[in-house]
Amino acid sequence: MKNISFRTHVLPLKNELFRLALRITLNREEAEDVVQETMMKVWNRRDDWERIESIEAFCLTICRNLAVDKTRRRIKDEGLRNTDYGTRNTEYDIADTSYASNPEEQAVQRDRIQLVRTLINGLPEKQRSVMQLRDIEGKSYKEIAAILDISEEQVKINIFRARQTIKQRFLEIQEYGL
Repeated sequence: MKNISFRTHVLPLKNELFRLALRITLNREEAEDVVQETMMKVWNRRDDWERIESIEAFCLTICRNLAVDKTRRRIKDEGLRNTDYGTRNTEYDIADTSYASNPEEQAVQRDRIQLVRTLINGLPEKQRSVMQLRDIEGKSYKEIAAILDISEEQVKINIFRARQTIKQRFLEIQEYGL
């Protein structure tokens, strides 16, 4: 019998939930709303916690579903195409200045990071989600499959396709410029 506490098991997941929601919604305010809704849904299901195998996977699944639903509603309401939505600039893009002490190299690195983030944001939602969970959150294939309710093979395929797309587009842009 598991003894799960909201304070010690669920609340510490808020940053991870936020990053996942932000990667899906591409909007800071919407991501914050999704995390809050996730926490409320998890709290309302507290009677079921004893039967849940992984509270983390449970929370991430709820978060992902809410973020996808919110994104789809917004796209439908605003009449946006998925590609338009995925290329918006976001507030959370902060460059890593530890790369070099030379200001020119720092600027180049900031531009590359921004480009990769923009390319990731332009991926289909499932590829963005698996890339976020695997490459940024460090989840295993099994955990990602449970969170996204897909097979481990589908996780691997989506990660491969996402990485290949990012690599191909990055090289095209680097070779030919914007």
